[in-house]
Amino acid sequence: MAAVAHYVEVDAPVQACYDWWRPLTRLPQVFSDVKSVQAADGDADRTHWAVSGPAGSTVEWDARIVEDAAPHKIAWTTVDDADPDVKNSGVIRFDDKGNGRTGVEIALDYEPPAGKLGEAVASLLADPQKKVERAAAEFKTVIEAR
Repeated sequence: MAAVAHYVEVDAPVQACYDWWRPLTRLPQVFSDVKSVQAADGDADRTHWAVSGPAGSTVEWDARIVEDAAPHKIAWTTVDDADPDVKNSGVIRFDDKGNGRTGVEIALDYEPPAGKLGEAVASLLADPQKKVERAAAEFKTVIEAR
């Protein structure tokens, strides 16, 4: 499994940062390739993801929040029956720095792609470190504008 991570400090209280991330449905605001993350009906811990692939295609999967330690950590992973070509997980950690300031770490783990969806997933994972860094910077902009 490959991994990427990035840390940023933001001028926002830890609870506000946690609350922004918790439903995961706001990820398209900070990750440009993520088209949507929708909560599953009746299950606040399960989400359906749609991500832009090559040539206008869309790659989709379901994920489940596997750790929710408010307001310090949210972790998710693809569900067991997800296509093996889209296995991934993520964690957001929030560190209360005091005085309304929070350290935020975004970390993603993913299986290098293979199989029929491999090409589509590979394009999603092109330069994942840069994508995580951009997402952290975008989150900083969004949360500090509140």
